[in-house]
Amino acid sequence: MPQISDLNVGDIVAERTVELSRDSLVRYAGASGDFNPIHYRDDVAASVGLPGVLAHGMLTMGLAVQPVVDWAGDPGRVEDYQVRFTRPVVVDPQSGATVTIAAKIGQIDAEAQAVRVDLTVTYAEQTVLGKAQVRVRLAESL
Repeated sequence: MPQISDLNVGDIVAERTVELSRDSLVRYAGASGDFNPIHYRDDVAASVGLPGVLAHGMLTMGLAVQPVVDWAGDPGRVEDYQVRFTRPVVVDPQSGATVTIAAKIGQIDAEAQAVRVDLTVTYAEQTVLGKAQVRVRLAESL
């Protein structure tokens, strides 16, 4: 488990690259029950003005927080997680999509033994989640 005394604002605590494919979207649709055709049919995506089939927003959000959960060592340590969706992740039928995640300490609350981890989540060199922040409690109890 990370120790708050070992952390400084600006420290990168996790990084990850995730490859998404159309198969990933099908699996997520089955697990989540979100079978909106914009997540698997190019013709439907195009008919509503989208640049292609999009990854589910909740899939992107879940992928983004997982490196922080792994770093914290326990999903129960995540007290709050918020994002703004800024751009879609378009998943090409052949090449898929590469999403990169970087998590760095944005704020330390020593009294509460908690940190705010700021996420930078990008696809095609553009940020896809804005103001993505995770509050993580690092102490067992106060």
